[in-house]
Amino acid sequence: MPHGGTLLLQNLEIKICTGDGRLTFYPGNQTVDLPFINFMKRYGTVFLNAYTNSPICCPSRAAMWSGLFTHLTESWNNFKGLDPDYVTWMDLMQKHGYHTQKYGKLDYTSGHHSVSNRVEAWTRDVDFLLRQEGRPMVNLTGDRKHVRVMEADWRNTDKAVNWIKEEAINLTQPFVLYLGLNLPHPYPSPYAGENFGSSTFLTSPYWLEKVTYEAIKIPKWSSLSEMHPIDYYSSYTKNCTGEFTKQEVRNIRAFYYAMCAETDAMLGEIISALRDTGLLKKTIVIFTADHGELAMEHRQFYKMSMYEGSSHVPLLVLGPGIKEQQQIPNVVSLVDIYPTMLDIARIPVPQNLSGYSLIPLLHGKAENELSPRGPRPSWVLSEFHGCNVNASTYMLRTGKWKYITYSDGHSVLPQLFDLSDDPDELTNVAVKFPVIVRSLDKILRSVVNYPKVSSSVQEYNKRQFISWKQSLGQNYSNVIANLRWHQDWLKEPQKYENAINKWLSQSK
Repeated sequence: MPHGGTLLLQNLEIKICTGDGRLTFYPGNQTVDLPFINFMKRYGTVFLNAYTNSPICCPSRAAMWSGLFTHLTESWNNFKGLDPDYVTWMDLMQKHGYHTQKYGKLDYTSGHHSVSNRVEAWTRDVDFLLRQEGRPMVNLTGDRKHVRVMEADWRNTDKAVNWIKEEAINLTQPFVLYLGLNLPHPYPSPYAGENFGSSTFLTSPYWLEKVTYEAIKIPKWSSLSEMHPIDYYSSYTKNCTGEFTKQEVRNIRAFYYAMCAETDAMLGEIISALRDTGLLKKTIVIFTADHGELAMEHRQFYKMSMYEGSSHVPLLVLGPGIKEQQQIPNVVSLVDIYPTMLDIARIPVPQNLSGYSLIPLLHGKAENELSPRGPRPSWVLSEFHGCNVNASTYMLRTGKWKYITYSDGHSVLPQLFDLSDDPDELTNVAVKFPVIVRSLDKILRSVVNYPKVSSSVQEYNKRQFISWKQSLGQNYSNVIANLRWHQDWLKEPQKYENAINKWLSQSK
């Protein structure tokens, strides 16, 4: 290792899809029993402020696999990721002698996700408001003996376990194993139409019993008229502006936590397989997620938001040379995974990366001022350009502040939250602290020319939509009417087509 210790022979990375990082430490960890997350905390390190670089699957994974911010990967939506031939950290590790193995959800190259997903993202500047998701709901399945609810994830976990027990144990070279899980992502809701929305929180009594209902916090909501305009658009398109009883909200949150408990058990299978084969003592285990889950905070479910539930991810590391029972308060993000993996493998780290190695923090050492790139910055950046949000969004997180700005920085009001005083992000203090806003905006603009990026995304969206429309020919009206927004669109199809035509006729 560059920072002392012996060369680590094995390395394992586990990914989950929709993990709220606040469940990995107090007080969030009081709501559900996560024994293997707790094992990693007891024998390893937990990052208290780890963030996604884009709170949606494909753009987030593109950042994690490339080590580059989203405006550099140009992964603008859930369809547009990295080019298939992009050199990831795993490719480099393989080139330097590591045996590499991947199972489960990868989702970092272009070409996945539904037509709806793309069209909703492309048309976010159109002057209409349509529900794009099914109403969030819960579904209890099976009985108290029903353990394997998310069968596809369990199959991939079994494959990884068998690979550890049958292959990894016999390898003469170091290995890196990646397991991508879909849980605790909500399940499809077939009634929602084309490719379904994913608005069903599904679990069994076995997992629901792991949840402490009394500890579940019912989030406070602003009235619809008081909501930030971007939040209102998100809440409406996610079908969350209707009435919800406290019991409905509590159940959605409980079922989400139960889905997290099932995910934790999959992590446990991997840890147990490593322990049973004697590999755990020479393996680094990393557990993280591509984004969080709002679970009805801010009158929303799902991700696509810079609020903590959506953007704050779990990040735990366990293994040789990693300090035990360490809690790291520094802000870090998923672009840091790339240089960290290379650092572990003693592979030279490219200088063009957006991220910084986590190894100095994991070893409990001060940042190395002599590193070619200088010390780690005191901020992290997240950005979002996809569906359910009608403006490009940029978040800078530093110290106690979270600064969120939109589009060109002027046409939509920015948000500023003091997370030490207001952890639930209920009070926007941007008007109260204009000097802080100017200071944080200056830092943000030094990292990304965000008005220019927002403009590029708008042009990209229009270009893509025109190309898609032309490809459909006479089928266009029928296809666009029957996407996920069909329940609203079919009430007034001409009105919505006219709104699109008006948008297409507007030049910038």
